[in-house]
Amino acid sequence: MKLHPMIAALRKHKAGVVLIALQIALTLAIVCNAIFIIGQRVERVGRPTGLDEGNLFVVSQQWVGAPSADTPDGVAKLDAMLKEDLATLRSLPGVASAAPINSLSLLNSTWAGALSTKPGTNFTDRGSNVRTAYYFTDEQVLPTLGLRLVAGRNFNAADVQNHGFREQFTYPVVIVTQALADKLYPKGDAVGKTIYVDGSSSPSTIVGVVARMQTPAVGWGDNFAWHATLVPVRLDANFTRVAVRAKPGQLEAAMKATAPALYQVNRLRVLDDDSVRPFTDIRAKAYRADVGMAVLMGVICLILIGVTAAGIVGLTSFWVGQRHRQIGVRRALGARRIDILHYFQMENLLIAGAGAVIGIVMAVGLNMWLMSRYEMDRLPVFYALIGVVAVLALGQCAVFVPARRASNVPPVVATRAA
Repeated sequence: MKLHPMIAALRKHKAGVVLIALQIALTLAIVCNAIFIIGQRVERVGRPTGLDEGNLFVVSQQWVGAPSADTPDGVAKLDAMLKEDLATLRSLPGVASAAPINSLSLLNSTWAGALSTKPGTNFTDRGSNVRTAYYFTDEQVLPTLGLRLVAGRNFNAADVQNHGFREQFTYPVVIVTQALADKLYPKGDAVGKTIYVDGSSSPSTIVGVVARMQTPAVGWGDNFAWHATLVPVRLDANFTRVAVRAKPGQLEAAMKATAPALYQVNRLRVLDDDSVRPFTDIRAKAYRADVGMAVLMGVICLILIGVTAAGIVGLTSFWVGQRHRQIGVRRALGARRIDILHYFQMENLLIAGAGAVIGIVMAVGLNMWLMSRYEMDRLPVFYALIGVVAVLALGQCAVFVPARRASNVPPVVATRAA
């Protein structure tokens, strides 16, 4: 099939050709970036936290008329109250273990800092420091959270200290994630090595390494997402948070028993409907925005694809109506139905191809703009190529019905008066 007559015919419909080509280009540019965003959000939602999320729930509560955490006597009273709560929760029939914790993966409440292998390092010196999120807890944290120890040991009761929430204190021993250990000691020998916390000159010893634990901040980059540090310290304040591991199949029962048991110990506390939450709810809330963005991008893609397909169908149907007699002449001269069908498909392929070339340029430009304004990665070539194939396939599908109708024009049409 010769292209010259086809191009000559398209020149007579420049406005329609330009509009459809630009519509295809715009659709390609937006859909490529939208699908890339959807892919990133889906990957983020699906990434594992490192926790055994089943049968895990969190208890958050506020003391009423609590002692001040700014005095040694107040800290001692707050710690006694916290330990009483821990003993109560651990004694519940449906509870396997419980551990105090200042935050948890996906809670978006982060105590962040930096670790270094050198003492007295400037906290802001990114070249010498590795950012991390701290989890303050006790010796029951690994079985409670279901963390997998890959090297070293867990904390023991002798390691655990208690401090007021705003106190300055040292970290004699810590457990770090594998990603953080590899960053600090790339040779893989982190256990037993010393690190320095937040520019301190006091050394901390790495006693254990866990496979993975996600930081509380959902929106932070992947380089920071797995840099978690466990510290054996009970933080004493007028607010407490405890992670609880229920026995298999007893999650609901353990959660229902929690508030009555704690009120029986001390009624001067606030426990509302959100105070006792399963980790599944925490995960759902943390990724609600990502799921919403993915759905929104998906709807936008479907609308753009639908509008573009409708435009191709409408314009091709209009051209078929205008060329009715010409099609009849071609049929009278021996053109087969398949030839007419292929003609309109090839014509659409030329327009869609031109639109795809423009669309790739627009897609790259849009991606660069998003990178400059938002935390977005560079659009992989793979997405652009898939987008080109998709818009070409969309064009062929959209043009098929009007092209098939054109192929059914009988040769007798050529003998009718214009």
